[in-house]
Amino acid sequence: MKEKSQDQIIRTEYSEVMQKSYIDYAMSVIISRALPDVRDGLKPVQRRTLYDMYELGIQYDKPYRKCARIVGDTMGKYHPHGDSSIYEALVVLAQDFKKGQTLVDGHGNFGSIEGDIAAAMRYTEARLEKITQDVYLKDLDKDVIDFMPNFDETEKEPVVLPVRVPNLLLNGADGIAVGMATSIPPHNLGEIVDAVKAYMENNDITIQELMRYIKGPDFPTGGIVVNKDELLSIYEKGTGKIRIRGKVEVEKSKNGKQCIVITEIPYPMIGANIGKFLNDVAGLVESKKAPEITDISNQSSKEGIRIVLELKKGAEPERIINLLYKKTRLEDTFGVNMLAVAEGRPETLNLKQIIEYHVDFQFEVATRKYQNLLRREMDKREVQEGLIKACDVIDLIIEILRGSKTQKQVKDCLIMGITEGIRFRTKASEKKAAQLCFTERQATAILEMRLQKLIGLEMEALLKDHEETLAKINRYEDILNHYDSMAQVIMEDLDRIKKEYAKKRRTAIENAEEVVLEEARVEEMDVVFLMDRFGYAKTIDVSAYERNQEAILSENKFVFRCRNTDKICVFTDLGQMHTVKVLDIPYGRFRDKGTPIDNLGNYSSQKEQMVYVDALSNIKNQKLLFATATGMVKVVDGSEFDVVKRTIAATKLSGEEDRLILVGIFGESDYVVLQTKGGYFLRFSASEVPEKKKAAVGVRGIRLNENDQVEHAYLLESRMECTIMYHEKPITLNSKVKLAKRDTKGTKLRV
Repeated sequence: MKEKSQDQIIRTEYSEVMQKSYIDYAMSVIISRALPDVRDGLKPVQRRTLYDMYELGIQYDKPYRKCARIVGDTMGKYHPHGDSSIYEALVVLAQDFKKGQTLVDGHGNFGSIEGDIAAAMRYTEARLEKITQDVYLKDLDKDVIDFMPNFDETEKEPVVLPVRVPNLLLNGADGIAVGMATSIPPHNLGEIVDAVKAYMENNDITIQELMRYIKGPDFPTGGIVVNKDELLSIYEKGTGKIRIRGKVEVEKSKNGKQCIVITEIPYPMIGANIGKFLNDVAGLVESKKAPEITDISNQSSKEGIRIVLELKKGAEPERIINLLYKKTRLEDTFGVNMLAVAEGRPETLNLKQIIEYHVDFQFEVATRKYQNLLRREMDKREVQEGLIKACDVIDLIIEILRGSKTQKQVKDCLIMGITEGIRFRTKASEKKAAQLCFTERQATAILEMRLQKLIGLEMEALLKDHEETLAKINRYEDILNHYDSMAQVIMEDLDRIKKEYAKKRRTAIENAEEVVLEEARVEEMDVVFLMDRFGYAKTIDVSAYERNQEAILSENKFVFRCRNTDKICVFTDLGQMHTVKVLDIPYGRFRDKGTPIDNLGNYSSQKEQMVYVDALSNIKNQKLLFATATGMVKVVDGSEFDVVKRTIAATKLSGEEDRLILVGIFGESDYVVLQTKGGYFLRFSASEVPEKKKAAVGVRGIRLNENDQVEHAYLLESRMECTIMYHEKPITLNSKVKLAKRDTKGTKLRV
């Protein structure tokens, strides 16, 4: 038994097992959950939800059903990945502000464009839209697509739905898989139909020619696409960025003031971003960048978006509109990545490829449909021909029926002409019966035929049905045997869909110049910058500082004068320098709380610590001394920090464990004091420190013992007495630490 168990052990590399498992997981997420199929443009959860509603008979002309019932049935039969993902997919399919064409008719609270979430599934109800039944689920009973077993092999589910239009373009798609994501904008149904027809008429059509029909995306929220000339490149590559602006109008209010009214928003703004936009506008007002705005009101309703900004008399609406485009999400970008599952693998597709895959799928569906219809009509023709032939010899058939003892005798006689065991009135009848040769299906139909079929009118109806059947067979054979005939049928169906369901384009497509914002001229003035030990920053009037100087200096960590047009430079222990415009810092009274410096720039108190803060105007004409934990020192010209970027590397650290300890302005008569964790102090002249570029590491300031590092650094003026606390006792550095040379070990103080 032991030998047998040892034989079952498979030895393998752990990394190989992990790699295979991760690849299997990634492909499962990509194919089975996150990405849509190029043929029907649906992700598995959407396809399964729609098919389950179809199976439950929740049609557009039937009563609504509870969403909880739909979600539970879908999860139990087809999608065992949790009810929240199914309900979320169901809700999105019903939201007209997210989908170019809603596929589910929702009843109840299905959320709002402003980001309100849908009510719980036990409260909401839903049913299929008419277009879903007519365009997405039609002909499922005609064996037009393949079915596969569900997760536990107790049910069958469709591999793909027989969608008649390129849903990948109509409704777009978004999804995040493992290592890849898809983002496809919605388009106009009428334009898509015209493009598909153009491709069917000329397979060599170019993407540029297709764009005569598809002008560009058609977002349900409207708006204006402003980079029309870039759309061709986006549709050719399948990737790119679409710039969208909200639609803005200028109106006059009842009190005679001008108002900026936003009636359409960029598609990426839907949801919580509307609230963020309103906060951003309020921020522009507070920071004095848009003082002309006196009131902000969101008057949006079910009828549509209406955000009203009331302006002061004499304000320039054009400047405010440009400011909104530049500083808020009223102009935004939609990142396009037309990734979908094509032939079982993820692929980035261009516009023509999506249409090509769709048309190939339509021909496949149509072929299977008409093959199935032809088969049915052939079977019907066989029965009809049998009944017509039987009516001609009905007396003989009745004689066979009356002379037979069993049904088998009758069938054998009708099919093979076997007359044994059947009593006939005459030999002539028996001879005729022996010549009968009906098929199995015809014989069954004759035995099931009612006597009323012998009435003259019934016979005429039978002959008429037979003629119609023959006409259908000819038509179906023509469709199956000729490309043009099948293409004509598909295009006629597309024309019908366009006529019944197409809507007017909502998004305008144009070329617009980049917004050039002329900043309102700020009255230049002196201010005092204050930052407390918690990182809250503000600026105050110089006179207020002079009146409260003693209290300000005792309560704040950094205090200095600067101009309101200046920049604040924040040096951190990670060797970074972050800049913040003084105009972005709140200007107010001495006792105002201020704003965390984290909120004003790229600095993050969670990841780095402030070492030095000063105004750019104070340092750009000075020399700055840098000291790090590994004992490296250097001098850098302050002009190197006069940069446009908001964050730069202020110095190069010597390793991952290194950090910046000191930044300070110095003169040639100054001294540098380095203090290590091991208790060593070294004081040397700052003139010994060479000037380097900001990208340099510097030179060694002190020789460190193993596992020791610089803990504090001080920059002293020659006549300044500097007292620090060391082991809870005060020490005067000038007198206690003797002057030495740079790059020596220093003196260990004993207290």
